[in-house]
Amino acid sequence: MPLAPHRMELPATKPAVVSAPSTSIEFLGEDASAYVPHLAVDCVVFGFHEGELKILLTHWARRNQWSLPGGFVRRDESVDSAASRVLRLRTQLDEVYLEQFFTFGSLDRTDETIVHMLDETHREPAAATWSRDRFISVAYFALVDFSRVLPTADGVLTDECRWWDLLAHPPLLFDHAQIVARALETLRIQLRYRPIGLNLFPGSFTLPELQRLYETILGRALDRRNFQKKMLDLGILERIGQREGKGVRRAPYLYRFNVERYGEVLADGSARGH
Repeated sequence: MPLAPHRMELPATKPAVVSAPSTSIEFLGEDASAYVPHLAVDCVVFGFHEGELKILLTHWARRNQWSLPGGFVRRDESVDSAASRVLRLRTQLDEVYLEQFFTFGSLDRTDETIVHMLDETHREPAAATWSRDRFISVAYFALVDFSRVLPTADGVLTDECRWWDLLAHPPLLFDHAQIVARALETLRIQLRYRPIGLNLFPGSFTLPELQRLYETILGRALDRRNFQKKMLDLGILERIGQREGKGVRRAPYLYRFNVERYGEVLADGSARGH
């Protein structure tokens, strides 16, 4: 069930590693009854900037291992709201386009790591009890400009939150490697019938820059003429002038997204994709 797209107003912030106060660890409250037992959300945050594709990971201090940003679901919030809350805490962005893409619930999803972490932080017995059973995890993915994200660890269970190269990240806890692979597969399939880039290019851009985004996600080169024809035929781009430059070569045209038309194509693609 895709969420509505947002145009993000992003702070001009460089990537950093920040530990938030312990009060920000909202997904493991002292009162376990405030959360839905055995239900979690995991978020695959792809970061794109200048032709690079990265992934946001959190470091579990007491285990010296990495995982996707994730958390539990409160009884007073929807699953979508829980995912948005997790992303807001880890990225410090108020509005991120998130899409639910799969539910992971295999019989072997139990992992002793979370049990030990709860025991070591002296959480109440109720939390430790239901954490020993398997979790059903609803997975989401997001695509953001990683230069505008402020990666933030919770300072209690995780002591670091940072970007890793998608093809060179460390081993992941739980089944998170499978979740990442499924998210990337889903994103690549969606490129066939849905536009992307609205939140990555909030201003103007050139067609070669947009093509570079698609090529980075797909991991292969695209034919320039065919790509540009496809993008222009969608009617989601508005030409607004030419980029100023020096030299004998003609400056490339600048474009911006037609937000209304973009939303229509996105909605139509979502209907056909499901």
